[in-house]
Amino acid sequence: MERKLYRSRSDRMLGGVCGGLAKYFDVDPTIVRVIAVLLVFANGVGIVAYVIMAIVVPLEGSKVTTPKEVVEENVEEMKEVASELGREVHHRRNALGVTLIVIGILFLLGSFNLFWWFEWGKFWPLIIVAIGVLIIVSARRR
Repeated sequence: MERKLYRSRSDRMLGGVCGGLAKYFDVDPTIVRVIAVLLVFANGVGIVAYVIMAIVVPLEGSKVTTPKEVVEENVEEMKEVASELGREVHHRRNALGVTLIVIGILFLLGSFNLFWWFEWGKFWPLIIVAIGVLIIVSARRR
């Protein structure tokens, strides 16, 4: 049986490249993802390789046959993924902006001694804990 390299439909984080490579080489996808992240820190080689593979390698179960059809299909899919990531980043920026405004208002009001009973030194650990909780909650939603 001839093995072919495909981007994975089921085991994917972004474009399915690492999942497809893991299936092709019969290794754990986590190992491939760790290697890809390490290659990102090697002068960006990982990013370039991932983008090229996301464009050139066909999606698992795809009916396209020519390289041009593969590239066209993959470019359309990458546009959808980029659009989805852009929406998520937009929502996170809005949440961060609202959080910073609320914190700024609290500090502004605190400078007028309106919160004379509140100890501001204990406020920073609460902010760090809240950020940690937000990160965990947003990761579980995905």
